[in-house]
Amino acid sequence: MTKDTITIEFEQEALPHMNALYTFAVRLCRDRDEGQDLVQETYMKAFRFFDKFERGTNCKAWLFRILKNTYINKYRRDNREPDKVEYDAVEEFYESVKSEYTDTSNLEQKLFSTMLDDEVMSAIESLPEDFRTVILLCDIEEFTYEEIAEFLDCPIGTVRSRLHRARNILAAKLAGYAQSRGYTNGTLSAE
Repeated sequence: MTKDTITIEFEQEALPHMNALYTFAVRLCRDRDEGQDLVQETYMKAFRFFDKFERGTNCKAWLFRILKNTYINKYRRDNREPDKVEYDAVEEFYESVKSEYTDTSNLEQKLFSTMLDDEVMSAIESLPEDFRTVILLCDIEEFTYEEIAEFLDCPIGTVRSRLHRARNILAAKLAGYAQSRGYTNGTLSAE
């Protein structure tokens, strides 16, 4: 393959996921500039190792894995606690994840449907990192439990447990917010 072919293929496979990666990075870092730097570093690594990416697998999941590993590496460097977080090398890729089709035909509806009020985002950001990560990946980015387990390199039961606990914490934190919006016990009240 020529360099131009690789560049074109990388742009077609990886660039459509940049907004999702940036959104996740900002929520993970809690800072727009750090999120932007994290995405930039993720794309540099992804391009560097694109020859190892297995065509036909889930490029979005592969990019999220690189982003998460990059974030963990930075966290470890910054905090000087190498035994605190375990991670895999960037070369480990998703063999069992199938590619997904990204439908951008109704982008405006998709964007507005994923927007959250400040109070909801504050509640999510206040969660411990493990819980925040699974909520963002499952409920915001819409990854499956299996993809999240692979991405976080943990058992699927751990993903489900963290998600359950995170949702319970959020429900408690957002009870007043939900009530002010007309929700009671999971239903919209008729006013």
